[in-house]
Amino acid sequence: MFKKISVGILVLSSLAFGDVYTFKPIKITKDISCVIGDLNLPTKENNGFVSNMCYVNIGDSLVVLDAGPTYKFAKEFYGLMKKEHPKLEVSHVVLSNFHDDRVQGAGFFGEKGAKIVGYKNLNEDIKENLDTFERMKMILNPEVLKGTTIPKADLLVENGYEIKGSKKTLTIVKPSTVSEEKSDIAVYSKDDSFLFVGNIVFNGRMINYTKNSSVDGWIEALENLAKMEAKYLLGGHGKEYDAKSYQTTLEYLNLLRDGVKKGYEDGVSAIEISKVVDTKKFNFLHYYEQLNYGNIQNLYNQLEWQ
Repeated sequence: MFKKISVGILVLSSLAFGDVYTFKPIKITKDISCVIGDLNLPTKENNGFVSNMCYVNIGDSLVVLDAGPTYKFAKEFYGLMKKEHPKLEVSHVVLSNFHDDRVQGAGFFGEKGAKIVGYKNLNEDIKENLDTFERMKMILNPEVLKGTTIPKADLLVENGYEIKGSKKTLTIVKPSTVSEEKSDIAVYSKDDSFLFVGNIVFNGRMINYTKNSSVDGWIEALENLAKMEAKYLLGGHGKEYDAKSYQTTLEYLNLLRDGVKKGYEDGVSAIEISKVVDTKKFNFLHYYEQLNYGNIQNLYNQLEWQ
């Protein structure tokens, strides 16, 4: 019993005083570094670190792309940045959509004086989906979650908004009205030929097509991003960041749209639709079995209610 209590105390002490996140930053360009999240859903083991996140040196400050899942994550990520750029502070944090794994570290950066930036309907998306912010509370150790709050962007922007630094400018790109979510945006650095596109692109993991998603809008977004011909394109999940890293997501969405629409027009019922939409070529993606069926059903339901 004493041994078990001692181990418990050690674990809590390490959570309270030590780092809990392991970062292995990838240098995309000399001014852009990114960390790659676990392909699994949030667990106690990954402490909610399941999405990709970057920081950009724009000359006189740093810009953070997404805020991470917890206050503690953001604090440790800030420490990572300061090791490389001890004289620079974070001026802006851009939230690519409202999901909890992307935004809940915003409070830490706000305390550091950074402007929290989101698309014009981000706060509305957060307000309409408050239940999603209960997920981490049910999964993570309270010490890991300590200080974490539901974020609110203090700078709401539209397509084309620019964050100007002394040596480069970042541009907010809204490639369609709705893709996975209404608040989805991308961030473009022309000088680096780099696009950070959040949940508009998944690699190595199945997308989650929800009742909020638009299949036509999502495909439009990917086609518009492709036209920008960026040398590097990093999605919200997965380690790929080459120019063609969007293609698996685009191919799946086209197959999903064509298959579900044809089945619906042929009179296939909601019960049978998953049997006639053949997406098995994507069964190599993590969570294919868990998410593909729901993707088909959600799109079918949207067609029924049009």
